[in-house]
Amino acid sequence: MNTYELILKKRNKQNLSQKEIEFLVSGYTAGEIQNYQFSAFLMAVFLNGMNEEETYNLTRAMLESGQTVDLSSIQGKKIDKHSSGGVGDKVSLILAPLVASCEVAVPMVSGRALGHTGGTLDKLESIPGFRTNLSIEEFKKTLSEIGVAIMGQTDEIAPADGKIYALRDVTATVDYIPFITASILSKKLSLATDGVVFDIKSGNGAFMRTEKEAIGLAKNLIKIGNRFKRKMTVLITDMNEPLGEAVGNSLEVTETIEFLKGNAPPDLKQVAFALSSQMLLLAGRVKNFEQGIKLLEEQIRNGQALEKFKQMLQHQGGDTGIIEDYSILPEAKFRLEAKAPKAGCVQSINTFEIGMIALELGAGRKTKETKIDYGVGLLIKKKVGDLVKKGETLAIVLANDTEKGEGAVKNLLYSFKIGSQKKKRLKKILYYLDSKTLRKWSY
Repeated sequence: MNTYELILKKRNKQNLSQKEIEFLVSGYTAGEIQNYQFSAFLMAVFLNGMNEEETYNLTRAMLESGQTVDLSSIQGKKIDKHSSGGVGDKVSLILAPLVASCEVAVPMVSGRALGHTGGTLDKLESIPGFRTNLSIEEFKKTLSEIGVAIMGQTDEIAPADGKIYALRDVTATVDYIPFITASILSKKLSLATDGVVFDIKSGNGAFMRTEKEAIGLAKNLIKIGNRFKRKMTVLITDMNEPLGEAVGNSLEVTETIEFLKGNAPPDLKQVAFALSSQMLLLAGRVKNFEQGIKLLEEQIRNGQALEKFKQMLQHQGGDTGIIEDYSILPEAKFRLEAKAPKAGCVQSINTFEIGMIALELGAGRKTKETKIDYGVGLLIKKKVGDLVKKGETLAIVLANDTEKGEGAVKNLLYSFKIGSQKKKRLKKILYYLDSKTLRKWSY
């Protein structure tokens, strides 16, 4: 068995065996297969396809390149959540303490900003002192003591994924569903949880632009996940406008705290509660979706969700003072407003461009070495379907550079389409999937 023969085999549209895929993944991870050869393999697969069996074997090989984190010492059910990434998507920050306050353990290995989308780790690291670089033992200890912990991917967890993703990123092979499936599941399955709830975004601000693409990824995740005997459900949610108001790291932390205090934007609440209730259902904590919503409402009302967030800060080094004093968080120097050039109704929002505007302000990374400006970002004041008057504020720009801030205002005006036609507000949750069901969301 050699690398050249396997590239040739895939180039000729033949299927690879389990051992052949293991040979390629382990060889590349160990540095025995060169970048140029593995790049050729990736492109051959991208162009000629990979069937379910190959996808399963790729996922398993990437998973087995590292260690599985045994969580059997943690009492109760352990449920994880994954989002495919969006603009203003701070749901993990809300959902983790909220679900944990309902006596379901929430272990999360999260990611950083990618392209136009924000990253959970970057948002948490805008909190002074907060540590995401936990060792596996620290992670398990925190999870055992308070029922929730969020950390970044370590060298022990699916190292093949990190190396392969970096190569996919520079060889135009990122947006291929079997590769995405293997990447996501190799990390999620590395935590020995009882189940995973997926939030797959669809729309102009998502990696899966169309509902068809999102459903394809969702079905693949369920299909491959079931072969590993892991309970999984998927919600497909809309990303044709930013989620909530805040786009930017410390701004999203502030919005998270406000949410846990009971002050939630309706769209953000709908998505966060739906995903949280699905986690409670997977854990057997509630019998139906409505019961889950009632429990979540109660945990917000009685302050337990906010208390769990405070405990997470305490255990991972974050300054708990931010809960009452937002000025402790990084703040931008300049505040500028993007005002509607005419009256009408918001017809659409270019969410990808909103994400890119935040990136240009410094809220994300253009390269791995880019230093994030945690205080900058946007506050989106109008959504699709909202009526606006001429001169009314569409969005607020928070910047540390006036030239960048003025550029952001100009670009924001191109991102909002305003017309005379009335427009319905966007439905935020589109589909539900599990191993047996695909249906439109009806709650």
